[in-house]
Order: sequence, then structure tokens, then C-alpha cells
Amino acid sequence: MKCPYCSFPDSKVIDSRPKDEKIKRRRECINCGARFTTFEEVEKPLLMVEKRSGSYEEFDRNKLITGIFNAIKKRPVSMKQVENIADNIENHYANALRTVAKSKEIGELVLDQLREIDPIAYIRFASVYEDFSDIAGFMDVIGEIERNRNKGEK
Repeated sequence: MKCPYCSFPDSKVIDSRPKDEKIKRRRECINCGARFTTFEEVEKPLLMVEKRSGSYEEFDRNKLITGIFNAIKKRPVSMKQVENIADNIENHYANALRTVAKSKEIGELVLDQLREIDPIAYIRFASVYEDFSDIAGFMDVIGEIERNRNKGEK
């Protein structure tokens, strides 16, 4: 790390600690002895989302969280659980080294996680994600939940 005071190209780390999903480092210049602070964070690869229309847009974590929040209104689902879903989706694509995801895949990943957390939130999210046009769509999803619940009881 280049010293901001004398521009010497090397410094040593004196202290390092986590702070708000970043690493805060106190450094000391080897040349002039000046001390300064740097922040380090993990750079995630750019993830593009292929929409149903065929167009592309940059993955927006806030948009995903907003969509999940619409499904969990007045449900016993915590902010931490919603953040975990968003983290899991981002990590899924980062770990697979993928830079393009279909919106349908992302929706299915959200549904898989909501199914485990809250069945009503799952149905709400599915109704928007699947774009139900009639009651039969709702009935299919409710039937799926009941079948899974009955399997768990046996």
C-alpha cells in the first residue's frame, strides 16, 4: 500500500480488525513512519440477470430484498432471514463463478428458501414470481405445500 504522505510504495500492517463487512487496517509507512488507515472489502464479480423478455440488467440486491419483503409482510420472518436469502443467492453464483443468471433461476432459489421459512410467504412470492392468472395456480402451490407437509409427518 502506497503511503499517502511520502508515496513510498510499501507499508506494514500494525492492526487489523473487521468492521461492517470490511477489514480495517492500521498501517505504518516503512520509509517515513507515518500511520494511516485503510479499508479492505471482498470484490464480488458482476452478476447480470437475464430477464424473461431476453434483456439483461445488473443484479440488484436491494430489488431482490424488496421483492422478498413484499412476500413476508406481517409474517414471522426476520430481517436476518431475508438478508440470509439474498446472501445465499449472491454466494451461489459467486461460488459457481457465474456472471449471468436467469431471473427464473433466482426466483426458484428464493422459493426454495422461503418454502423452508414460511409457507404463506412462499405462496405470496410464488404468486408474483409465477405470475398466476387464475385460482388454479394458487391451488397448485397450496397442494404442493400440503403434499410436502404430509411427507414430513410420515
